[in-house]
This record gives sequence, C-alpha cells and structure tokens, in this order.
Amino acid sequence: MSTDHEASTPARLTHSALSDRHAFDDVETFLRRMAQAREHTYTNTAHVPLGDLAQWHTDAEAGVIRHASGKFFTVQGLDVHIPTGAVPRWDQPIINQPEIGILGILMKEFDGVLHCLMQLKSEPGNCNGIQVSPTVQATRSNYTRVHGGNPTPYLDYFRDRSQHRVILDARQSEQGAWFLRKLNRNMIIEVTGPVEAREGFHWLTIAQLHELLALDDVVNMDARSVLSCMPFEEWADRSGDAQDSRHSTAELLSWITERRSLTSVDLRQVRLGDLGEWRADGARISHVPERFFDVIGVRVEACGREVGRWDQPMFAARGEGVVAFLMTRFDGVPHVLANARVEAGYADRVELAPTVQCIPDSYRDLPRSKWPPFLDDVLRADPAAIRYDVLQSEEGGRFYHTRSRHLVIETGDELVHPEFRWMTPRQLAGLLWHSNYVNVQARSLLACLRAVERLAPVERAL
Repeated sequence: MSTDHEASTPARLTHSALSDRHAFDDVETFLRRMAQAREHTYTNTAHVPLGDLAQWHTDAEAGVIRHASGKFFTVQGLDVHIPTGAVPRWDQPIINQPEIGILGILMKEFDGVLHCLMQLKSEPGNCNGIQVSPTVQATRSNYTRVHGGNPTPYLDYFRDRSQHRVILDARQSEQGAWFLRKLNRNMIIEVTGPVEAREGFHWLTIAQLHELLALDDVVNMDARSVLSCMPFEEWADRSGDAQDSRHSTAELLSWITERRSLTSVDLRQVRLGDLGEWRADGARISHVPERFFDVIGVRVEACGREVGRWDQPMFAARGEGVVAFLMTRFDGVPHVLANARVEAGYADRVELAPTVQCIPDSYRDLPRSKWPPFLDDVLRADPAAIRYDVLQSEEGGRFYHTRSRHLVIETGDELVHPEFRWMTPRQLAGLLWHSNYVNVQARSLLACLRAVERLAPVERAL
C-alpha cells in the first residue's frame, strides 16, 4: 500500500492518545464487558506433576522436557559463565523457543481517530483470567496450527501486508533470564477497508489503552511491548537524538557497544537432572534454597481459545517482582536511569533494562552489599516521589501467576554507576526501531510512562 500519509502517522497516533473521542465503548463500559466475558472466555488451570503431563515428556538422552510434536518449546538446563558478572557462574532451567512469534496490533481510523483492535485473551498463567492482548499474539507453532485447533483470527493482515500500511515491524527480545534468545515480531498494521470485530475483540483508542495501563493486571505484557514501540509525535525522531539529553545517542550507542564487546557470556547446555543448584523430583524443578522460580506442570481446560484442552510446563516466580525506573531532571528535562544489563538469554549479551529489575524476595536474606544496585533506593522510596505504581502481569502463556510491581520514582540525586546511564524517554523510544537494544521489562515500563498523566507528552507529564 502507498505510504503517502506516513509522515502524518506520529501526529495521528498522538491524536489518538490525546483525544477524548472514541467510536465505540467508553472505558467503564469496556471493563463491564470484560467482566462479562469471563463467563464464556476462560482457562481453568490445575497443577499436575511434570511427570504426569500427557503431551510432554523428559527426553532421557538429552535431559530436556519437550512436546510430543517436537514443536512449541523445550525446557533445558543451562550452565552460565559470565567472568565479569556479580555472580560469575550458575546453572538454571531455561525455555528454548527458537521460533519467532507475532505480536501484532491492527489499527483503523474511526471518526478521525485511530483505534486499536484488542483481544480479550485468557492465558493459563494469568492471575485474573482475561487480559487485554494484541490483535494477534501467537507463536509460529500456534499460527501454523501444530495444535490442530482453529486458525488465528486476523493473522493474514500481518502475513500479507501488501494492501495495508506498516506502522511498525521490529523484532524484540523476551525475558533473557527465562528464555534462550527468544524473539517476537512486534507489529502495527493500519487498514483502511472494513474490518469486523469478532467476538472477544474490541476497538479502543490509544487514550483508552493508557487509562487501562493505570489499572492492575489489565493490559498484558505482549500488548505493553507493542504499545511501547508506537512512534508518537514527541518521540517520532527515530534517531532519538536530542540536544537537551545528558548524553548524545551516539555516546549511548558507543557505551552499549563497549559493554557488549567487553562482556563474555559462555553458555553450555546441561541435562536438567545434572543441574547443581536445582532439584527435579518428578513433580517440579525447584531451586535448592527455594529462590528465583519453579518449573511446574499445568493441565488447562479453556473456552474461547483455538484449542479447548492441553497441558504444559510453566515457570512460576517465587515472589512478586519489581520493575522500576528512577527518574530525575537535567535542566528541566526528564531522564530515566537505564541499566546495561547482562542476561544469559539475550541474543546480543547486553540490553537496556530498567534501573531495578528483580524479585526482591530472592535477596532479602543477603547483606545489602549483595543486593542489585539501587534496589534499596526503590524499596525505601518516599511515597511522595512515586509517579507510577501498578502491578502488571508477565506473559501468561509461559509464566504462572508471575507479576511485577511497575514503578517510576522521581529522585533529585544524580546517581552514578558504570553499568547505568541517564537517558531521555525519547532516546529510549528511538532505540525501539532496532532489535535487541531495549529489554521487555523496559519496554513494558516505557508503555506505562505514557499513562503517568493521561496523555500529556511525557516531557510535560513527568
């Protein structure tokens, strides 16, 4: 499709984020419909021992858990060696899912305002059943129907884009602590022809989505990831450069490149039964000091999904996570403190992460000198300095009842650490047009930044 209007796309996205106009339900009505939908769209999840999963088995020779089809994903053991890391060596289970999935939002203009087609999707790991999801949220195994179920609705808009306008198409990473080099295509496609909203799908403006981001566990992780990449007018410069930033974008890119060049990450696959710090008893795989996470088995009965019944392994965090940006102002311009974070599962060793990203319960018995940098600043923050504080769920297809407290905390301190840099939200957003620079937790929090004060550009909102 012609891109004659491409230059106006950031302005149109911003208009959708600022406008009080909407062509369909208001937010209150939508939330009532969401509650009603739980009566006929749900996943009932029961814990079962890993050894009792019908569709999955432990490959005795390879020491991995795999699906009978050989598709979807495997759970394998990983030995990690990062000589310069705070913990130079450890081992762990990790999800190996080499397929590149699609996270896609379909957009269409109604009454002069862009609307997003969002799905009310129930995932087995969601703590509250249904959450607001992208139009398409599917692994390659799912959308090629390895499961033998129904086709993925609206998939063709994202696979054949010749008649539509591509607003976004970028590969982005998943959780590097739990996925091995996992990527998804984050996509936004605008259509001009008629599109029927099927049962379970709803048209919402970006302003309405920002309102929903102010509520606990409503907008799912995949939707937050795609929303973070939207090129709004105030962040439309894809270079992300700004004269009023603490560091130029060229300086930040050089810093990231240096961190990647100087960081060695050596990975070796090991059998799950040979993991030194983990116990596999046939029911679950758990860390011996009972920290971090467990690998559990679940059996699922679903209504409103492509498949009505299945079982699978899932990761379940031990404790509630914290995902936080510390924020300050330089010459009146808001900056967030980003961490050049190393995780075993990143495709390129280092990605930009929030200031703090951890499960605090994993560190409470350790001296503060062993805590992640700035965790104490976040946990002891003055309530008056907290600009955003909402519980958000992790991806419910692989992670069971796993949530993180998302925080934006304003500080007057100019904090300095070699693994951290102050950068503007504009610079962070500019890197989202490229793969493997901004991790999923930082993308999730960046989407939430736009909801801090409904809809003013972030430079004014903060």
